Amino acid sequence: MIVGVVRCECMLFSAHSLKEKRSVIQSILRKATNGHNLSASEVNFQDAWQRTELAFACVGTAKTAVERELARALSLIDFKTEIERTNTFYEWF
Repeated sequence: MIVGVVRCECMLFSAHSLKEKRSVIQSILRKATNGHNLSASEVNFQDAWQRTELAFACVGTAKTAVERELARALSLIDFKTEIERTNTFYEWF
């Protein structure tokens, strides 16, 4: 069994309120988990308007399958213009 976790710090430069920030984040989290073997959550900076840390976790039998799921989740962030990924940290168990 392989468990992969990726945490990424992100900036939302155009967010002017927590409501705007949450709408972008909820969209990413919903798309990441919808129909995929993945868990996702905002894990830090919940009260900051323009900063967030998102975490994605996946469990599988092969590391390549887990890496593919995590990369797909990160690509959702990369294709959004409202959010920019700054730091990314991988953990394997």
